Formats: sequence, C-alpha cells, structure tokens
Amino acid sequence: MLIDAASLYYRAFHGVPDRRRDPAAPPTNAVRGLVDMTASLVAHRSPGGLVMCWDDDWRPAFRVEAIPSYKEHRLAPGDTTGTTEDTPPDLVPQVPVIVDLLAALGIARVGAPGYEADDVIGTLVERTAGRRPVEVVTGDRDLFQLVDDAAGVRVLYTARGGVRDADEVDESWLVQKYGLASGRAYAEMAVLRGDPSDGLPGVKGIGEKTAVQLLDTFGSLAGITEALDRGDDRLKGARRARLEEGRDYLAAAPRVVDVARDAPLEVTDEALALPREVADPAALADLVERYDLGGPVGRLLDALGLPPLA
Repeated sequence: MLIDAASLYYRAFHGVPDRRRDPAAPPTNAVRGLVDMTASLVAHRSPGGLVMCWDDDWRPAFRVEAIPSYKEHRLAPGDTTGTTEDTPPDLVPQVPVIVDLLAALGIARVGAPGYEADDVIGTLVERTAGRRPVEVVTGDRDLFQLVDDAAGVRVLYTARGGVRDADEVDESWLVQKYGLASGRAYAEMAVLRGDPSDGLPGVKGIGEKTAVQLLDTFGSLAGITEALDRGDDRLKGARRARLEEGRDYLAAAPRVVDVARDAPLEVTDEALALPREVADPAALADLVERYDLGGPVGRLLDALGLPPLA
C-alpha cells in the first residue's frame, strides 16, 4: 500500500476538529487524523506492505521549467524563490511530528530529492507492479494514470468518501467515469483538459468531454498531433485552431503530468514491509505523552498487530 502522505494529512487537517482546550498547546488534528486513517486502512485493507510517500520537493524544477505556472498559485505570499508553499500555520508544526512518529513506529517514509510523492509512488509501482497487487491511496486524480489491471495496480481515491468509503479506481471505473480505457489515456486527457488546481492551463477551449472525444478518435496525444500535421479532415474549424495554438503546450505538458517512474529511491523492498515491532518504543512513548496521542496510536498498533505501549 502506497500512501500519498500529504494528501492524507491535509485531508486530516481540514477534516478533523481542533479540540485544543489550551490555546498554547500544539495543534495535533492533522497528526491524529493521519494516524487514524492509516489504522483504518491497515485494518480494512490488510496490506502486505505500507509506505508513506513524501514530497521532498512539492514543486520540482523540471516541472516548473516545462510549465512555469505549475503550482505557482500555491506559493507563499512574498516568496521570491519559487519554492515555499503557502501552508496553513497550524499545519506547519505538525509535519515534523508526523515524521518523528512514523520513524518511531517503524513505518517506511520514502521521498527523493527533487521529486514529489507522486513520483515516489510511480517509481515504487514500477518496481513492484506485476509481482504483487498495489493499492495507491490518494485524493489526487493525477495518480489515476497508474491504474493498470494487468499489473494489479488500483487507486483508492479518498476525495469523496475518505479512506473508509474510497472509490476503488480500476480500468472499469475509468471507463464508467470518463470513457477512458486506461491510466495512460487518463494522463493524456488531463494534459488536454488541464488542471487549475495544479496551475496546468490545458488547451484553451478543450474541456474534458472534448478531450475524451479526441483521444477516442485519434488514440493518443501523438495521434492528435500527427493528425494536425497531415491535415486530417476530422480536425477542422475552431477545434483545429485551438489545437494548433496549443502545440507548444502539448509538447511541454506531459513532462508535468506524467509521474516519474525512475526517481532515485534509496530503499529496499524489506524496508517497505509492515513493521513487525515498534522501531523506537521510548521515542514513541514520548510522542504519545507529549501530544496526547494515546487513542490514535493505540488503534494503529492494534491494526498492525503490535502490542500496546507499556
């Protein structure tokens, strides 16, 4: 099981009430929510392995070079480097707590310098798909591109129903929802349609339905550009003009949309397994006491089949 960590802890931050009685106490709602969601996933899905996939770089240079507007709207006010994300102040101190908690529990947390969690997930899918089933847990549609029935890869999409009632995205789901037969087709539709949440403009005037129609007619982005080159009479009028105008964008956008499958990950397959014991009981006990995490940590230990803290 590959978890898009930021997707889940942001969901927890916005969805779990902050019940601090003392305003001076540190916020913990994102920590508590992430731990409880992980416990629920382990208890109900029984994964053979568990990895928290991390954004070592939330806005990689290679994507910004391709499309400068990529995630530009998420930059912190006053940022002059193009690297600082506008993060809610009460979430900022919780992220290091999550890092320490995962380390103490012995749950793998994997990132790669210069890459997003999506790329970590894509690389781990490339490494493991076909050898055992893979479930990707995320609220981000971008990862639908990894869906591959033959390789045993599906996405548990949490944006609507959370982890308890996630959409189980396989190829038949993509057909029903979008009329697309594969994860690869979803990625190419996303290039054409764009994604305002990521600052990806898309081809002007080409929405989701038109993008699907174009892919159905011409098979792929390459097929569409080849049709433009040869003057295919199925492309005419405003649609042809819009695609011609968007040629440079169509050449650059796949470098943004496509997840990397070759991020440099220094992790062994053994490290991706479920923890067989708590890695650092003393550190875990300290975190539980300091942040009042006994309930969620106890539920996660129980789901993992590990004994409660003494």
